[in-house]
Amino acid sequence: MKVVRRVPTSAGILMYRRSGPRLEVLLVHPGGPYWSRKDEGAWSIPKGEMDGEEDAIAVARREFAEETGVVLDVPLEPLGHIRQRAGKRVIAFAAEGDLDVHAIRSNTFEIEWPPRSGKTQAFPEIDRAEWFDLAAAHAKILEAQRPLLDRLAELVGPPGRSL
Repeated sequence: MKVVRRVPTSAGILMYRRSGPRLEVLLVHPGGPYWSRKDEGAWSIPKGEMDGEEDAIAVARREFAEETGVVLDVPLEPLGHIRQRAGKRVIAFAAEGDLDVHAIRSNTFEIEWPPRSGKTQAFPEIDRAEWFDLAAAHAKILEAQRPLLDRLAELVGPPGRSL
C-alpha cells in the first residue's frame, strides 16, 4: 500500500499600502526564543496552517486576525502559492490596507523552554510587525516568500493605480 503524505499548507495575507510613490508591505517577525536574534531572512507574511479542506481565504483572514489582532474585511487578490524550504506550501493573497504596527496583538503558543527543563513558557506567535518598502522587504522576508513581493508589485503596478 502506498502511503500518501499530506504536504502542510498555509494561507496568508500580504498587506500593502502606498506611501507617496513608494509601495510598502507589512511583514511580521516570528516570536519565540528561536527567532529572537534572527532578522534578515526571518520575516514573513501573516499566515497559518490550513486544516484539511478549509477555504484558503477563510484561513488567511483568520490567521491575519490571530497574528495581528486586526480583522480584515477588504477584498483579497490571489498571489498564487510558493513552497518554503521544508516543503510547506503557502497560498497567499494581497490586501490593500493600513494598520498601526504598535497596536498589534498576537495570540500565543507554549513550548518547553529552556529545552529539557520541564518548564513551559508562552510566547507571542509574532513579536512585532513593520512596514517595509519592497527593497527592504526583499532582505527581511524568508527567501522562499520573496516571489510574493514580486507578484504584488506586478499586480498593483505603478503608483496611482489601485485594484
